[in-house]
Amino acid sequence: MSTALILASAYAGWAGSLPPEVAEQRLRQALALADGAPEAFVGALLPTMFSNTMPREIVDDFRASMQAFHPRGFRAMARASAEDVRDVLPHVHVPTLLVYGDRDARAPLTVAEALRAGISGSSLVILPNAGHLCNIEAPDEFNAAVRNFLHESRS
Repeated sequence: MSTALILASAYAGWAGSLPPEVAEQRLRQALALADGAPEAFVGALLPTMFSNTMPREIVDDFRASMQAFHPRGFRAMARASAEDVRDVLPHVHVPTLLVYGDRDARAPLTVAEALRAGISGSSLVILPNAGHLCNIEAPDEFNAAVRNFLHESRS
């Protein structure tokens, strides 16, 4: 049995991938949004998830899923995301695929390149015209990249 790792729009934690002031601002924002109304939560975060080319019905479906967030779970996710886990990257010793959208406002390509450099032997696929939710925005390209990677990592 083969082992592999696929990371989509990932970070080495906000503190490990973003400038300190950006990581701190994201955590403050997330904690404040978790205590607010779902409309404020969605209004602040939804515009950062997709590129401008997404069909409205897909954005509306994602909006509905965001409105059902649980504040306690979102606070826990935010605190976990705020960590710096760069020290873990050199210990990843399995074939690793990184997939990012080229229009990702949340995890820009500088984050992708830093992860690629930090995980020895990893490969990076950049999906054109896709934002942070590249698996939703470019599902065919995303699935093809994953299939190709899994096929190659078995060889």
